[in-house]
Amino acid sequence: MNTLYTASATATGDGRGGHTRSSDGVLNHDLAVPKELGGPGGALTNPEQLFAAGYAACFHGALKLVASKQNITLTDTAITVDAGIGPNGNGGFALTIAIEAELPGLDETTARQLLDTAHQVCPYSNAIRGNVDVTLTLA
Repeated sequence: MNTLYTASATATGDGRGGHTRSSDGVLNHDLAVPKELGGPGGALTNPEQLFAAGYAACFHGALKLVASKQNITLTDTAITVDAGIGPNGNGGFALTIAIEAELPGLDETTARQLLDTAHQVCPYSNAIRGNVDVTLTLA
């Protein structure tokens, strides 16, 4: 693969309750374990929120790319990603992903086709395919 861009981030401190910073300093956040996982929660982000935000942005970009290649103009679209975490039954943890697409102005068949094709194009989808349960829905 010809890598076009590489992002780099470092986690320090107490892992899920520590700190993360990108190499350029744009991302620079303290982290907190959510209450649901036994932590303090509060006004700090966590790895699942960061993953959900990245996946939503990436998937939205893939959707726009797929639509443009089919000469479909998307307006007022939104992608929401819910990233869940829970025990995997083997002593570790696993993720679940739910992607909801708001595609106003498109008929259901066209919207579903764009959603399914974007799921084949999106790098996040390709990275987790076969490892993480992903649900795709239209709002």
